[in-house]
Amino acid sequence: MSMIFKAIFLRLAMVCAVLLPVCAYAQSAPAKLPKPIPGTAVATFGGGCFWCVEEAFDKVPGVISTTSGYMGGRIKNPTYPMVSTGGTGHNEVVQVAYDPAKVKYAQLLDAFWRNIDPTQFNGQFCDHGSQYRSEIFYHDDGQRKAAEDSKTALMKNKPFKGEIRTIITRAAEFYPAEEYHQDYYKKNPIRYKYYKTGCGREARLKEIWGTR
Repeated sequence: MSMIFKAIFLRLAMVCAVLLPVCAYAQSAPAKLPKPIPGTAVATFGGGCFWCVEEAFDKVPGVISTTSGYMGGRIKNPTYPMVSTGGTGHNEVVQVAYDPAKVKYAQLLDAFWRNIDPTQFNGQFCDHGSQYRSEIFYHDDGQRKAAEDSKTALMKNKPFKGEIRTIITRAAEFYPAEEYHQDYYKKNPIRYKYYKTGCGREARLKEIWGTR
């Protein structure tokens, strides 16, 4: 009987040896972008940890999909370990696909502002470094003007003290983040809640913007 169990154990070990690298690669490989849908548009925002930015925009009616990724750096095909050092120049961003007939770009800008701390330089909440900077990436002149107008309006009527440190930049190549980062708040709700609470994101947003 012991020989049978030994044989089964060896078979399982072989299966695990084959499957674990495959699973690990699948999780560490860049996610695939959703196929473009005719009549939709794209917006890109950097607002600190992209897990939280994804969650915020997924709640906006008219948003079709959100994809975490990297933009604005100096090298091609960056990975999370590379970006997280702050040495590549990339920003953690979320690319938002939306239906302009259901939600305007100006509404996405409003959602962006109310989910970040505009006064924080090179970081957001507990995450520090240029890879967490607050940044609006515009894809055309219309988005650029809307972003500049939105920032100017906020500077005149901001409900908080402090200079607005958010920057507005022309969109560069977007690199989707690894698969395990996509929809992280859905896949790992307990870990995500622990991180978000521990980072002080909700508490700081209420302090800045009042009741949310």
